Amino acid sequence: MQGTKKLNAMYVPKSFQFDNPAEKIAFMQRYPFATLVTVAHGLPLATHLPFAVEEKDGKVILSSHFAAGNSQTQYVETGSSLVIFSEPHAYISPRHYDKQESVPTWDYIAVHAYGKCRIEQDADAKLILLEKMIRFYEPNYLQQWTSLSHRFRMGMLSGLTAFTLEVTELQGQRKLSQNKTITERTRIIRQLEESPVGIEQDLAKYIQNTLK
Repeated sequence: MQGTKKLNAMYVPKSFQFDNPAEKIAFMQRYPFATLVTVAHGLPLATHLPFAVEEKDGKVILSSHFAAGNSQTQYVETGSSLVIFSEPHAYISPRHYDKQESVPTWDYIAVHAYGKCRIEQDADAKLILLEKMIRFYEPNYLQQWTSLSHRFRMGMLSGLTAFTLEVTELQGQRKLSQNKTITERTRIIRQLEESPVGIEQDLAKYIQNTLK
């Protein structure tokens, strides 16, 4: 990712900067279901996909696959794409703040990965990418997958368009109430920890880290 011109496509206020590359990669690996956005004829096209995220030789590589009939596959190699990783998030009530003149907000973490997709046409290369996805999500399934008939596996591959994206720019934002006092953040953490929603509990841990 070195030597590329830095884009300013993501608005990140100073208080919410997320600059550590290793932490951004770890975040993508923890929350790998993302949205791939491509522009075709002035129209944004988007598909929600699971990604395998790996760092290799100083490069960040994203791997995934479309359904073969997805029209977005016609455009992903013609220009840059944006992959949006966004989770966890939660509504933050102004009742946690000391000042009466306060308004609601939303806390969240997001990472934007930019790059150009490369579609794998070769069946063996597609198989390698698919098995990479299996190793990323459920390594124990690999034995079952390899025990399936060659005909079945090739039939599955024919219905997929596999691709990789080499990341040329990573941008991120952590909006975790860093502009609020420790007392206010502690109240927010307490509410989120008590939430029945898993992603809100996850967010509480990230906000807790801002107090260290």
